[in-house]
Amino acid sequence: MHIFSIFNTRRASADGILKNGIYFDPAIVGKPSVMAAKASVPTRQRIEVRFLNQHDLQNLMELERAVWDETQAASVTEMSVRITRYPTLAIGAFCSETGRALASLFARPTSLEAVKRARSWQDCVNHDDSEASRQKALFGISLSSIDGDAAKAIFAFFWPHALKNGWQEMYLGSPIPGLRDWIRDNPGQAVENYVFERRKGLPRDRQLCYYHKKGFQRIVAVRREYFPHAASMNYGVVIGGRIPLGSLAPLWKRLPLPWLQAMKQWLFVLQ
Repeated sequence: MHIFSIFNTRRASADGILKNGIYFDPAIVGKPSVMAAKASVPTRQRIEVRFLNQHDLQNLMELERAVWDETQAASVTEMSVRITRYPTLAIGAFCSETGRALASLFARPTSLEAVKRARSWQDCVNHDDSEASRQKALFGISLSSIDGDAAKAIFAFFWPHALKNGWQEMYLGSPIPGLRDWIRDNPGQAVENYVFERRKGLPRDRQLCYYHKKGFQRIVAVRREYFPHAASMNYGVVIGGRIPLGSLAPLWKRLPLPWLQAMKQWLFVLQ
């Protein structure tokens, strides 16, 4: 979330990187977020955004390997399963001239109860679908990007479809990259003290602060061994936000999708 995430290659894009429900802001998290430099691409290129299919797997894996290390990257099997299981929640942005994958977004239906029970990102991704089918919430599995414009284009494409399908909330996991230094300076303190600390009404951790400003203002859980991230000491904070205008779901379901797409400039930030 950013989307929900919003989004690692050798030089990070301006918008950062969200992976496995975790958003990495290059200005905040240092080396883990700046694995993007060598794979960056020129801006102002023509971008095509669409739902993904099995023919995209090789292209997607090239993006995945450019962005994530071996402990973080999804396998081709995992990619295939996501596309098959949630075809309308698997979206890619491609260079229209070369066909190169510039960004990908994967999400899945979830419920607040399932997110609360989950102890790790894997738990959030793999819980039973039957429970989630009755809910109006999504979990952001992954947003990988080597181009900031492509990541923005994915969200511009996604929000109208999310409204049309009645989704109202989104959850994701955030790293807390300031934790390791804070623990060094405050030995013996509980991690929760850091997570819930506020400065001028905003979270102390700059990553949580970023998400807070994007609308992810609800802290659902603080989890140890959530996802491998050294600066966060492998902790993750599960946060939630409302999908823009999602409370008007009965209205959006009645409107033609092109109408919603014409409104996409209003649907860009979680509220």
